[in-house]
Amino acid sequence: MLDPRRLSLLRDVAATGTIAAAAERAGCTAAAASQQLAALERDLGAALLERSARSVRLTTAGRVLADHAGRLLSSLADAERAVRDVAGLRGGTIQVAAFATAGISFVIPALTVFRNRHPDIELRFAELESAEALPEVRAGTIDLAVTHEYTPLSRPDLRGLDQRPLYREPMLLAVPSGLAPAGTAHADLADFAATPWVAALTSTGFQAATEMACRTAGFEPQVDIRVHSYPMLLAMVGAGFGVGLVPQLAAVAQHGVSYLPIARPTGLTRQIYATTRRTDQSPAARALAHYLYDALTLTTPK
Repeated sequence: MLDPRRLSLLRDVAATGTIAAAAERAGCTAAAASQQLAALERDLGAALLERSARSVRLTTAGRVLADHAGRLLSSLADAERAVRDVAGLRGGTIQVAAFATAGISFVIPALTVFRNRHPDIELRFAELESAEALPEVRAGTIDLAVTHEYTPLSRPDLRGLDQRPLYREPMLLAVPSGLAPAGTAHADLADFAATPWVAALTSTGFQAATEMACRTAGFEPQVDIRVHSYPMLLAMVGAGFGVGLVPQLAAVAQHGVSYLPIARPTGLTRQIYATTRRTDQSPAARALAHYLYDALTLTTPK
C-alpha cells in the first residue's frame, strides 16, 4: 500500500522542482523528505527521481506516479471531508424505521426537528413493525428503528443491537361507550370475561399479550374479531363488536369508544426503544434518539 505522505512529497517535488521546497511544504527537513522519497522508490522497485548535485528531476515513472498522486490525494481529501461532515451532522444519510402508532404520535415530529436542524443529511424512512425492523437494523439496512416489546413477554433476539429506552406506556381497555361502567374510571378485566373481545391476529405478538392479561385476571378471552391494526380494532370496538386492549399511544379519540385504565395490575406494558447497531455509533442516530425522547415528552401524558 502506497503511503499518502510519500505520494504528497513526490507531487510537491513535481510542482516545485526541488526536494527542499517540497520538504518545506510538508513541514520537515530536506534530509527527511529525501529519505521518504527513497523509501517510496524501494516500495515500488522503480526509480522516481534523477538526482544531481544541484537539481532533481522526475523520471518517466516518477511523472506517471506524480500525476496519479494528485488524483489519489484529492480523492482522499474528499473522503476525509465526507467523514468529517457525517461526524459533524453536515452530510451523509440516515435510514429510519418505526411502527405506525409511534410514527404518528412522536416519530414524525422528531423527524421534522431533525430535518430542520440538519438539512444536509439525507433522511429516509420506512414504516416497519418491530419484528421486521430488528433484522434490518442488524443487517445495516436501517440505522435507527423505533421498536417495542410487550412485557413480560419473552424478549426478541437482540444480538448485535443496542436499545435506548424511550417510553414505557400502560395498556388501556377500549370499550364501547355504552359498556363503560357507571361511576368508575377504571376497569377490572374480570368484569369483561363474558364480553366478546377484539384482538390482534395470532401472527402478531400482541395477541399473546392480550391472552396473558386476561389469564392473569382469571379467564380466557372470547376473541370473535381479529384485526391487523389498532385503527381497525378501535373501529370494531366503536361499532360495539367487543372490547380490546390498546397501548396508551394508540388510544386516540374514536367515536363510540371509551378508554379505561386497568384497575387490577396485569404487569402488561409496552416498552418503546430506539434501536441501533452496537458497532455503529452514528452521530446522526444519536441526535435523532435525543429528538425522539424530546418529542415523547411533549406528546405523552405526565
